[in-house]
Amino acid sequence: MNHPSLSSSYLPGSSNTYGHDWSQRALGGIIRTSGRHFIDNYGRVCGLRGVNLSGSSKSSSNHNNDTFPSKAETVTFVGRPFPLEEAPEHFARLRRWGLTFVRFLVTWEAVEHAGPGIYDTEYLNYIRDLLALLPQYGIIAFVSLHQDVWSRYSGGSGAPAWTLETVGFDLHELESTGAAWLKGVKGGGHIEEERGLWPCGYQKLAAATMATCFWAGDAFAPKLSTSNKKGDTISVQKFLQDAYLDMSEMVVRAVGDLEAVVGFEMMNEPHRGYVEVPSLHYFDYNTDLHLSAVPSAFESFQLGAGHPTEVAVWTRSFPMPTRKTGRAVLNVDKRKVWKEDGPTKGQCLWEMHGVWGWDKNKNAAIVLRESYFEKHPTNGKKIDWYTDFYYPFLNKWAERVRAASSPDKIVFVEMIPNEFCPSSFTEDHQPPNIVYAPHWYDLNALFTKAFGDFTVNVQGLSRVWSHFINIFISIHTAAGPINVVRKSKR
Repeated sequence: MNHPSLSSSYLPGSSNTYGHDWSQRALGGIIRTSGRHFIDNYGRVCGLRGVNLSGSSKSSSNHNNDTFPSKAETVTFVGRPFPLEEAPEHFARLRRWGLTFVRFLVTWEAVEHAGPGIYDTEYLNYIRDLLALLPQYGIIAFVSLHQDVWSRYSGGSGAPAWTLETVGFDLHELESTGAAWLKGVKGGGHIEEERGLWPCGYQKLAAATMATCFWAGDAFAPKLSTSNKKGDTISVQKFLQDAYLDMSEMVVRAVGDLEAVVGFEMMNEPHRGYVEVPSLHYFDYNTDLHLSAVPSAFESFQLGAGHPTEVAVWTRSFPMPTRKTGRAVLNVDKRKVWKEDGPTKGQCLWEMHGVWGWDKNKNAAIVLRESYFEKHPTNGKKIDWYTDFYYPFLNKWAERVRAASSPDKIVFVEMIPNEFCPSSFTEDHQPPNIVYAPHWYDLNALFTKAFGDFTVNVQGLSRVWSHFINIFISIHTAAGPINVVRKSKR
């Protein structure tokens, strides 16, 4: 298909195909991928610029600190990211700024908060009405199924509360046992030292356990089972994954036929949980944020089981991001995070699987299987989270998405944050028509919430390169700024 500008009689401005208008009237059809580029129906390379829409979508529109985490089934996300009647103002502003490619955030909780298989049709109708407006402003979008630290109820956003209860967690004891840090979700009253602590939740008991059960429950938590909608007893991994696939299909069927929706993202910043953790006594400082109280996996197990436990405390520093400055005893009230009437009967899930135990003679916890999460518990083979768990689910999810919409939908894929794309992600593991969409963070701006004259190469830090090599500084002089850049190793 030829663009009108190829004609000798073409007058500039005589067509609708002006810059950063990604509607089909401007592109001559749908946007698609070609090699490492997005192209339109005329074969032109499209340089997409846009924004997340939006962080407010992670929290319900009727959130109440006084009742949280109670009444989880009654929340609503209608009106997130903004009320429908305000949409024209926001979309027009984005259009004026040239930000016409939107990553539209939808959480599992927003769709299925009332219980397994109970979908919020009012919310699905709301996001359909919202996304249907985009072509009027030349905007296109892909829908990102969003999570951080598994769920709002474990200190982030994403999954509904009932997923944690399915595994046996008591929502009201997650914070008291150090299984989650919830002040960020609750909001308000933060002191300086409490800013930016939420990513540490990935290593805490609630989020790490949920991620492990979701991706690898059949391998590491085979004793944990539940009932599906038909009343059949199934593994917790199958239950969670089936629920996620069904929820995803509901979202795709609600908005997948809209002109502006070019694709879907399976999951924001997935995390492996405990899978591949080499030791129960520490986490990797170079890849996992250490800030405030940071219990190891073993210490988290003890805390969740009701044992007061001393853990390391970390604070921000320079040039290292954080440093250990003390120790503190958590859960002095001996609270338990595991429900007595839950599937583990009040016992820690990982104690139930023989990973650790309580020595009554020593009156102390002991590790029984130090490398439990590194190798498959039954066959002893070394585990690789990507090839053993992530890629198979990714392809299954992509098949469901395309079956519910169309084969031309683009699948956006992320890996674990701050990690390089694994060499194992070869074509035989990739769904068709994918876009690799990892995130990059300016660590200093992330911590300070402001742009300045200093930042670091986060991926370089995670590779244990020299910390000074990964520092980037801009020095201001009378003649203007001078950027001091050290070339990082590859």
